[in-house]
Amino acid sequence: MNTRPLTSNRSHSISENARARRRISRLRQRRRASSATSARLHRRRYHERFFTSSYSNDTFSDDITEGEDATVRAAAVEALGNMNGTVVAMDPNTGRILTMVNQKLALSAGAQPCSTIKVPVALAALSEGIVTKDTPVQISRRYSLNMTTALAHSNNAYFEALGRRLGFERVHRYSQMFGLGELAGYQIQGEHRGIYPTTEIPQSLGGVGRMCSYGEGISMTPLQLGALVSAVANGGTLYYLQHPEDPQAAADFQPRVKRVLKIDRAIPELADGLSGATHYGTARRLRMDFSEEEVLGKTGTCSHAGTRFGWFASYVNTDAGDIVIVVFLRGGRPTFGPKAAQLAGKMYQNLYQHSFFAAKATLPKSLDEKIQP
Repeated sequence: MNTRPLTSNRSHSISENARARRRISRLRQRRRASSATSARLHRRRYHERFFTSSYSNDTFSDDITEGEDATVRAAAVEALGNMNGTVVAMDPNTGRILTMVNQKLALSAGAQPCSTIKVPVALAALSEGIVTKDTPVQISRRYSLNMTTALAHSNNAYFEALGRRLGFERVHRYSQMFGLGELAGYQIQGEHRGIYPTTEIPQSLGGVGRMCSYGEGISMTPLQLGALVSAVANGGTLYYLQHPEDPQAAADFQPRVKRVLKIDRAIPELADGLSGATHYGTARRLRMDFSEEEVLGKTGTCSHAGTRFGWFASYVNTDAGDIVIVVFLRGGRPTFGPKAAQLAGKMYQNLYQHSFFAAKATLPKSLDEKIQP
């Protein structure tokens, strides 16, 4: 008979060596860090609430359309659909507005330009010789990139660095030269001039760097952005934008030059980044609907006071004709720059299917004799 007790008072413990204890400690630290990151992402995701709808019906019933290009307007209306926004299309070689859908919004005080502000900042930096399209700019200890990549992917840190190198005074001077803060149109009733600050925003709020990456403190109108992009498309001439209100005004149309910008050397450097945006960057959704012609453009996404803004400004230069299209959306989470680019792609495709570019081949190439100062 076994006389040993069924229970034992001897305790059994598992001892861990130093290596195991270090490994468990590391795993515990990683778990804590992961939980903290998740909490931050959760707070970031749900912190901002939007109160503006991304959709709207019958927003352009009061538009004045008699002097517009019927083909361009139909393409713009179809592309915009029921989105809460506006589409403005213009001829970059004359400044004629071919269509302006939802004119009340297009002519309003505008909104924060978001990352579309990177276009004038890039032009200023290239014109000042601060960088070329291939110059690497250090944006962190181990990371640098050039302007082409920064424009294509809309890198904020890169343009914050450019803004600090330029300084507020030069940024302000070039922005005025490019037409920000002034009326873009010529005798267009109801047009606002937007807002451009005369003093630098406080460093505690990001200073000139944040202004140059997000457009902080600036209110830009679709017409101002369209006029600037038209100057890029045509080689440097900033036209007054004109919106003919009837067929006779359209027939008598004469271009009016506001000023000639000395950006001809900077434009080819800028163009690679704008092309990259539509091929592999933030505007690549455009090519889901249109890839027959080369489109160059820049997106922008940001929000203010419960409203998100989505911008896309673009142009196409063909042997048959040129056009600049600006899409501006406002609303909630469905509204952002890539969505605006997608709508522009639908509009370009519609124009292409209706032989818009081919039809322009019959127009005279030179309009010098009609240009008025």
